[in-house]
Amino acid sequence: MKDKLSSIHHATTDRLTNIPEIKHTITSENMKRIIFLFISSICLIASAQENINKSSVSTTDTALYARNDGQYSISKFGFLSYDSALQSMPDYALAQRQTAALRSKYEQETQRVEREFNQKYEQFLEGLRDFPQTILQKRQTELQELLTKNIAFKEESRRLLAKAEQDIFAPLHARLSAVIKEIGTKRGYSFILNTDNNSCPFINPLQGEDINGIVKESLSK
Repeated sequence: MKDKLSSIHHATTDRLTNIPEIKHTITSENMKRIIFLFISSICLIASAQENINKSSVSTTDTALYARNDGQYSISKFGFLSYDSALQSMPDYALAQRQTAALRSKYEQETQRVEREFNQKYEQFLEGLRDFPQTILQKRQTELQELLTKNIAFKEESRRLLAKAEQDIFAPLHARLSAVIKEIGTKRGYSFILNTDNNSCPFINPLQGEDINGIVKESLSK
């Protein structure tokens, strides 16, 4: 910086003293004033440029939270355990009993057809030595058909049980979703996180609000 100012000083002095019209009229005192004003102007320009750069950086940083109206706002949201809220509902225990009863009926029927198959299979093994070939082939075909039916029944039972469980719990999920939406709207949340399965290990308490208690209280009414 000093080198630049010295260079400017010499250059300015040379130019001013070499102009024929003012060479003999510029005094030493006037020369000092002119050089001082020139250097001061350069310093002001440099300072203004630095302030502009700082202002640009500050504007970029704060724009992350700026709204269209010029105000500043940080998005807030809520979080809860969906499973915990669902299990706290008064009708949850009833839905569990209904699905458990239906599952028990399917399991009983599955065990019955398995016993039937095992019994016929044992009879088939006992008749291997005594039955004619045509009877053995008939029994073998019957066992194969029974086995195929049993496998199909198990698969259909799983599908029907899952569908029944979905239908039984559908009203509970609908009510819970409605409560969550209502709370989120009233409290002005941008969104609500489900923290089940450790899906969100850290939440900034300055932005996220725990609404587990609020949701459970609403569901109990």
